Amino acid sequence: MYQVTFSDQAMAELNKLPTLSQMTVVEAFSALTPALLALGSPDLGKVRREGHTYHRLRVGDFRVYFESIGESLHAHFILQRHTYTDFAFRTHLPVDIDESSVEEHSAFWAFVETPPPRD
Repeated sequence: MYQVTFSDQAMAELNKLPTLSQMTVVEAFSALTPALLALGSPDLGKVRREGHTYHRLRVGDFRVYFESIGESLHAHFILQRHTYTDFAFRTHLPVDIDESSVEEHSAFWAFVETPPPRD
């Protein structure tokens, strides 16, 4: 079992949620095990960004981006799905730019022009 910690951003987002949603996110995050991280699941993914490997946990309408550090899981970001910030994080776009200027970034066009993987 992991010790779980939250960044200031993750905690601020968590505190904005209704109590039931908070409990759902924390319960799903706290239930992760080393075996589950190793084997993966449809709700778990990995994102490499700025030299870090982040795991992504899907919990309802939210995405928890976290790192596994020894016996701890540290949630860096909790983002709502289908938002610009979630898209930017997953596709290596700068998160702090204005949404209207996203088309000027080469990573946006690389993402758009890459065909989806076939199952």
